[in-house]
Amino acid sequence: MKVTCAIIEKDGKILAAQRSEKMSLPLKWEFPGGKIENLEKPEECILREIKEELGIDLNIKYMLKSNTHCYGNRKIELIPFVCSIAGGDIILKEHKAVLWDFPLNLKNLDWAEADIPIYNQYLSLVKGQGLK
Repeated sequence: MKVTCAIIEKDGKILAAQRSEKMSLPLKWEFPGGKIENLEKPEECILREIKEELGIDLNIKYMLKSNTHCYGNRKIELIPFVCSIAGGDIILKEHKAVLWDFPLNLKNLDWAEADIPIYNQYLSLVKGQGLK
């Protein structure tokens, strides 16, 4: 299963979203996103999913390397996009909470396992740029 996620940047901070109790992996933190639908491009998917889940429009900056992870008998390929907000105000439609913070400050969150390599990849990138 191919799934997209968004690392949304704003003022040097990034957004982490906490899954609700009703979702699989309840209360884990993640980069928001969702499943690619039939014949949908990953770029189309992330824009649609974030609009559906958070009510905002995104500008895609670039894509990072995907991560494949197995949750029991379910294998996903998580495709990350680094993005910025193009418009709208965040409305939590599925998640319990969101948090904006500097990338390094998010390392102690209880991340969903598939998101950890994505977070680490992003952290390596921003450390290389001398950011927080």
